[in-house]
Amino acid sequence: MNETTPAVRAEGLVKSFGELCAVDHVDLEVRRGQVFGVLGPNGAGKTTMLKMLATLLPIDGGHAEVFGHDVRREPHVVRQLLGVTGQYASVDENLTATENLLLFARLQGVPKPIARTTAASLLEQFDLAEAAGKPISAFSGGMRRRLDLAASLITRPPLIFLDEPTTGLDPRTRGQMWETIRDLVANGCTVLLTTQYLDEADQLADRIAVIDRGVKVAEGTSDELKSSVGRSTLTLDLADPDQNGAAAELVARIVGEKPALSPEARRLSVPLQRSDQAVDVLVTLRERGIHIDSVTVQKPSLDEVFMALTGHHAVSDDGTDPENSSSDLETVR
Repeated sequence: MNETTPAVRAEGLVKSFGELCAVDHVDLEVRRGQVFGVLGPNGAGKTTMLKMLATLLPIDGGHAEVFGHDVRREPHVVRQLLGVTGQYASVDENLTATENLLLFARLQGVPKPIARTTAASLLEQFDLAEAAGKPISAFSGGMRRRLDLAASLITRPPLIFLDEPTTGLDPRTRGQMWETIRDLVANGCTVLLTTQYLDEADQLADRIAVIDRGVKVAEGTSDELKSSVGRSTLTLDLADPDQNGAAAELVARIVGEKPALSPEARRLSVPLQRSDQAVDVLVTLRERGIHIDSVTVQKPSLDEVFMALTGHHAVSDDGTDPENSSSDLETVR
């Protein structure tokens, strides 16, 4: 396996269901050892794309490779190179955590002694050792998701597909899952992650592809995407509202643009052409004796990026997702 070959390369991927084009000529390149995020609302085509890459849906158009292996021509090889965790837990509620992992291991041809050792190791790794003998029906949502992810790692695949792995989890458990994903990458895995959570993509992904209505509308790092649609803003809370006029005049001379003043006349919002202009503004105000209570510099949010690119927010109003109506992703195991 050539070390320079991308973990995933897709060119012009197409998938249609009748007259609906769910994935419309999407290009993708996921480099080894990174978290690649695919960001989009429900129904954007994220899961459909993963299913094609995981050999679970036929590719209607285009070409895809996993570590250089053609997804259409070498599906059995591709399946050996990846593990998949879908949105819905695939574990059996009537079995214990250990029994579930042993079942998945044996289905994948792992010899029984190795399966037991692997199951115990994964339960320890995912902080589930104390619950090893409990039925899954007694697990919390976060514990189920961790066990589900553990099951996808039984054969230690170099590539992991995570389809909205933190959907429905509370903030604390989401944070734990984020740490688990970071640990996977630190230990040599490559992760392709789909999400509709803007903060998740911001926190985890080295690169982000923005998908909307089956079309890839942008790709880049989080900072690149933010910079592409707007400038940073310097926000100043003045200690004395009577100084707002003088402050605004000084700021306008430095940045070449009049700052916005809040209704209560204490806060200036200063658009920055360059980040280093913030230092010039602060130094000048201090020299002129204009006192400031607080200062923040804020880049555009990913939500603002998504709005600018698509005309709507990333999280849809409709909680349903027709493309994710089944848990077929789990069958790749």
